[in-house]
Amino acid sequence: MLATMIYGERDIRVEERPNPTLHLPTDAVVRVVASCVCGSDLWPYRGVNAVHSARPIGHEFVGVIEQLGADVATLRVGDFVIAPFTVSDGTCSACRHGVTSACEHLGSFGARDEHGFPIDGCQGQFVRVPLADGTLVPVPAPVDDALVPSLLTLSDVMSTGHHAAVSAGVGAGSTVVVVGDGAVGLCGVLAAARLGAGRIVAMSRHADRQALAREFGATDIVAERGAEGVAAVRDLLGELADCTLEAVGTEQSMAQALGVTRPGGRLGFVGVPAGGPQLPVRQLFDTNITVGGGMAPARAYIPQLLPDVLSGAINPGRVFDLELPLTDAAEAYAAMDERRAIKVLLRP
Repeated sequence: MLATMIYGERDIRVEERPNPTLHLPTDAVVRVVASCVCGSDLWPYRGVNAVHSARPIGHEFVGVIEQLGADVATLRVGDFVIAPFTVSDGTCSACRHGVTSACEHLGSFGARDEHGFPIDGCQGQFVRVPLADGTLVPVPAPVDDALVPSLLTLSDVMSTGHHAAVSAGVGAGSTVVVVGDGAVGLCGVLAAARLGAGRIVAMSRHADRQALAREFGATDIVAERGAEGVAAVRDLLGELADCTLEAVGTEQSMAQALGVTRPGGRLGFVGVPAGGPQLPVRQLFDTNITVGGGMAPARAYIPQLLPDVLSGAINPGRVFDLELPLTDAAEAYAAMDERRAIKVLLRP
């Protein structure tokens, strides 16, 4: 099969790799229908996270089950499934409490499972999925191809944007600021609108992303940063925000998010930490701002969000503004790195 490998900084190659096989009775082998490049994939691509040896990459996909291990009970060959970006068993304490991203048997695509067997990266033609019952979410048949982009967002970015909004306590009438205009931030705008926010401010400097943010429900745009950004938010809202969503993961973005949150407000952070974001405990103490969030438990959120995608109530697939064949994965990375695309969908 063809699969995407990262060799080092800005070195992405699509190569022939062995087809996956069932190693354990709890495994599934899934034929990939669509996958994509994530903003967090850009950290190793840019050299921020070191790549010590060539490895498979990609952690978001939807596909059709080709093979099942003998112990898989809830899935069938031929099911169209969404794969959340982490592997989870669905039965441990963390999973039972809805925090599947902290599963006691957590697995990562492109790495190895707890038994030492390789797990394929998702930017390929086939993927072995361990703990299939706990990980994969079947979609009721038939699946319209037009829905595939939105279904794919549930594997990560829409679930992650929703996690930011939930962690920030967004509810009916809330005033919300979203820091970050990548796919996760834009999905955070959509999630806040879905949860009934009364006013949503998207902090963005890019016209195409501003337009999509408005389509998703943003009522206002702020392009300024730092103290000017805080002042602009205060001018728009009359005070600072009830709820802030941080979707970048840098020291600067966290400082900006805290700066636009009112005393007693809540901040939901989902940006993968890069560049040393630190929480200023004294500022939190003085302002009573509550900070929550972290790695999104996508497996727990997919069943909640799926009905709205199937009904057309939300269309998060609009974040994909470029679609390429798998063989052009290197260009997909370059387009996102150079901000020529918000998010790139790959078709095998």
